[in-house]
Amino acid sequence: MTTMTEASVREFKMPDVGEGLTEAEILKWYVQPGDTVTDGQVVCEVETAKAAVELPIPYDGVVRELRFPEGTTVDVGTPIIAVAVAGAGGAAPQAPAEQPAAAPAAAKDEPKPEGRQPVLVGYGVATSSTRRRPRKGPEVTVPAPAQAVQAELNGHGGAVAGKSRPLAKPPVRKLAKDLGVDLAAITPSGPDGVITREDVHAAATPRTAEPAAPVTAAPAAPAAPAPVASYDTARETRIPVKGVRKATAQAMVGSAFTAPHVTEFVTVDVTRTMKLVEELKQDKEMQGLRVNPLLLIAKALLVAIKRNPDINASWDEANQEIVRKHYVNLGIAAATPRGLIVPNIKDAQDKTLPQLAQALGELVSTAREGKTFPAAMQGGTVTITNVGVFGVDTGTPILNPGESAILAVGAIKLQPWVHKGKVKPRQVTTLALSFDHRLVDGELGSKVLADVAAILEQPKRLITWA
Repeated sequence: MTTMTEASVREFKMPDVGEGLTEAEILKWYVQPGDTVTDGQVVCEVETAKAAVELPIPYDGVVRELRFPEGTTVDVGTPIIAVAVAGAGGAAPQAPAEQPAAAPAAAKDEPKPEGRQPVLVGYGVATSSTRRRPRKGPEVTVPAPAQAVQAELNGHGGAVAGKSRPLAKPPVRKLAKDLGVDLAAITPSGPDGVITREDVHAAATPRTAEPAAPVTAAPAAPAAPAPVASYDTARETRIPVKGVRKATAQAMVGSAFTAPHVTEFVTVDVTRTMKLVEELKQDKEMQGLRVNPLLLIAKALLVAIKRNPDINASWDEANQEIVRKHYVNLGIAAATPRGLIVPNIKDAQDKTLPQLAQALGELVSTAREGKTFPAAMQGGTVTITNVGVFGVDTGTPILNPGESAILAVGAIKLQPWVHKGKVKPRQVTTLALSFDHRLVDGELGSKVLADVAAILEQPKRLITWA
C-alpha cells in the first residue's frame, strides 16, 4: 500500500450541467495540485453551450492532478481532476489506490456503461459515446507498449477500445492546429512514439523531396519561419465560435428555417406608462426594486396572454400536436460578454408587480455577472427582447426554439404626436411581435399586440384586465 494511510485517488468527471450537453470548456481552475478541498467546494468554472457554471467537488481530499489546462474543451463524462481521498471505505471504484502501474489503469478503462462512476447528484453523463470536436484529429491505432504514454498525454486513463489519438502533448497539438498540420500524417521522432514540436515544424515546412522514415531535418526546422495563420493578422481577427455564441447561432438557424415567422408592428404613445414608472419608483412597496418601462411592458404582455391564451403554445412536430401552456415562463433576452442568452422567469403569470420586479432584477444582474444557470434558460414559452436600450426603433426578432412568440421593444423617444386633437410632444415607441404562423394566425397575433399597445397607452387597464 501507499505511504498515505489507506488513501485512494478519486477522479471527478465533467458533469452534464444542463440537459443533453456533450461538452464544456474549462474557463478557470480555483485549485492547484497539493491544495486541500472539501465536499461542496468550487474547484473550477466551466462554460457550456448555455452558460458559465461553477463546479463543486463532491468529496474531501487533496488535489493530485488537474487533467486539463484552462481553455480546454472537455467531453461530458471525462475525468478532469484527481483527488487523493483518505480512508479505505471511501475508495472509489473509478480509480485504484495510488499505484503508478499503467497496466491496471489500462485494464480499468474498459468498463461497461453501467459501471461508470456516478457524478454529482442531478448531473447526468452522456449515455452515448462522447462527441469529439473535429479539431481533435482522426483516431489511429495505438501500439500496446505506448498505451501508458497515451494515457498520460491525453488524460483519459488509457486507450479506449484499442483506438486513440496520435501521441503528442497539448502544446504540440495546439502548434499543429495553428500550422494546419495533421498529426496522424507525422512520423514521430520522440521517445515511445511521441510527436515533438520539431516534428510538427518539419511537417509544416515545404519540401521538394520526401525524406526517409527518420525525420533528420527536424533540428533545422525551427529556423524556418512558419506561418501562424493564412490571413493578415493586422487586418483581421478570428474568434472561435464556441460556448454560448455557438449554441445561440445553431438555435437561431434552426428556428429561422423551421418555424414560419410573421412579424407585426405597432407604434404606441407610452407617455402615461412613463409617468406610472416614475410614480412606482416612489411607492413604498416598490422600494429597492428594479422599476423601469420593461417591467410594465412585461406585465402588459402577461395580461395580453391571459386574454389570448392560445398565443402561449408550442408546435410538437414529432407528434403533430399544438401544446397549449397553462403557465408562462417569460424569457428576457440579455446581452452578455459571452453572447446573447435568454433566461426566463418561471410561472411569471402568478407574480404580482413587486414580485415581477424582483425577478427581473435578479435575472438581469445574474446574467450580467455571467452566473446564469442552464436551468434558468430552459422551458421558456414567450420572450421579450428590448432593442430600445441600444437606441434602435424596432426589429424583426427570431423566435426562440420551442416558443410561439417574441416581442421586440424599440427605443422610447419624444416625438410629435396627435393627442386630443393637437400635435404635442409625446413619449412614443414601436413594438414588433414575431410569431410562429403554424399555430398563431394573423388574428390572434394582432389581438395580442393590440392588447399590449392598449395597456401601455392606458396603463390603468392593468387593473381592469389583469
